[in-house]
Amino acid sequence: MVDAFTGLEWLENTFHTQIQKGVATAVVTGLFLLVLVFHRRLQSWISDRSRPLYADIVATILLFGTGGLALYVAVGVWGATEELSTVLSRFDPDGTFLPRVTASFVMVVLTYIVWRFVRRLLHDVVASSTTVTKHQEEVSNRVIQVFIWSVTLVIVLSIWIDDLSGLLVGAGFLGIVVGMAARQTLGALLAGFVLMFSRSFEIGHWVEIDGREGTVTNISIFNTQIQSFDGEYIIVPNDVVTTSIVTNRSKKGRLRIEVEVGVDYSVDVDQAATLARDALEPIEEVMDVPEPMVVTKHFGESSVVLGVRFWIDRPSARRRWTARTKAISAIKTQFEEADVKIPYPQRELSGREETDGFRMRVDEPVNETTARGTASSRPSEDD
Repeated sequence: MVDAFTGLEWLENTFHTQIQKGVATAVVTGLFLLVLVFHRRLQSWISDRSRPLYADIVATILLFGTGGLALYVAVGVWGATEELSTVLSRFDPDGTFLPRVTASFVMVVLTYIVWRFVRRLLHDVVASSTTVTKHQEEVSNRVIQVFIWSVTLVIVLSIWIDDLSGLLVGAGFLGIVVGMAARQTLGALLAGFVLMFSRSFEIGHWVEIDGREGTVTNISIFNTQIQSFDGEYIIVPNDVVTTSIVTNRSKKGRLRIEVEVGVDYSVDVDQAATLARDALEPIEEVMDVPEPMVVTKHFGESSVVLGVRFWIDRPSARRRWTARTKAISAIKTQFEEADVKIPYPQRELSGREETDGFRMRVDEPVNETTARGTASSRPSEDD
């Protein structure tokens, strides 16, 4: 510490005039700004020719070193040594303040270097893996960063505080109080970590969560953001996501669509199925593999109901509705050209005899051979 003050006094005695002091300050300040601007390029240059860890060490030491040098020269040149000595003697009577500051500063710099090294190592590991997404990599980075800097904080506190037991006990009680007061927030936080690593869905997927449908735009620690197809942004807490049924329509990169169509009971069902499949061939959105198929679903009130099933790739709401609209239009046109009848819903009106005058009643359908239905009634005879 005495040597440091000796150097400051030498600078004060060397630079006498205002011009000399201004030039010296401008030189060291310009040097620091130059390093601040170009240290990234220097780091990349060293990283290309050596190990990235060496590049981080050199760039960090150069940046913080020039910054400290600029501050040291400015204090010495402008004669602030006495004021600095007075401040230090007031706040540091036993002479331990400056060593503690130096140790804390070195610890922070080392933590920064270690953090950059760990982040680069994690990126290299993730780059060679196809099962980890970019979002999961970012979450891992944040978790590791919090852990490393938390350890550094404890070490720095141990430099300034001789006994950390009371502080740690107080922090433990504070953690319990905060945990009880923010149960829901902590639940969402833990659910966020589970959700990010379970890979139920990713950003850009088309999902339906708790009755809300849309495209996932962001997955944070606390919530999941969805943009609905009406343009609305929906924020769903992660604890709600983990306890709800999630439908992911983009998981496999394709989506099956089914269109139901009824044909008259007099129509050959196999012929109608062939016509429906042929109608889908010109549609651009329909995939060839898996190929479209037609299944007979059930007997309707007025028709035999067929299910026309086909697949689309890159599923989205726009592509689904476009493909569905084109399929319905093409099937209708194909049936009309082949004279395959799609019947209307039918009801038959019938009457019954009553003892107290004429009365009409609507019964359930009993004859499905007519297109519109027929009305018939029989009045009751007088006594």
